[in-house]
Amino acid sequence: MAEHIYPIYDRMMTRQDKEQLLQQRGVVVWFTGLSGSGKSTVALGVERELHKRGILCRILDGDNIRAGINSNLGFSAEDRLENIRRIAEISKLFVDTGIVTLACFVSPTRDVRDLARRIIGDEDFCEVFVSTPIEECERRDVKGLYARARKGEVKNFTGISAPFEAPEHPALSIDTSRLPLEESVGKVVDLIVSKK
Repeated sequence: MAEHIYPIYDRMMTRQDKEQLLQQRGVVVWFTGLSGSGKSTVALGVERELHKRGILCRILDGDNIRAGINSNLGFSAEDRLENIRRIAEISKLFVDTGIVTLACFVSPTRDVRDLARRIIGDEDFCEVFVSTPIEECERRDVKGLYARARKGEVKNFTGISAPFEAPEHPALSIDTSRLPLEESVGKVVDLIVSKK
């Protein structure tokens, strides 16, 4: 059997190695809530605040996931499940690199969020429920998706023609119709910092 010339290169760098380099702990903040609830808006604020504090972070949302890695998926039940599975696997890779990951997805059922939690790992998964009422989500809807869903033009639209199951025990619940953006951002940042 050949002797290894460079034994130091026989193993991949560990998560601990990477977290030590970054001086931070990887964690996934999984934002769930109706379309228009404010998930991505809060995440953008969190990203900016973490950047100010020197914490490396990545936002995953429908725009950057559906445009690339999941561009081959539709909106059938099977495709939606596969969408979440892939997002969870990507999130886990980021976490294993020590990066704070902000995943912003409707993810309407407890089962689909439990799948994400199992893939990522309970200790690295923080569920944030953006609990903004549907009336406010509809008011904010610049694309008119809620109105189209109410007319039957958009099938299986969460909150109208498809159910949304609120989390039973989220790490944090935020109603962006009641809480100013700065306070919502602050609560999520505090949650992330508490995991350090």
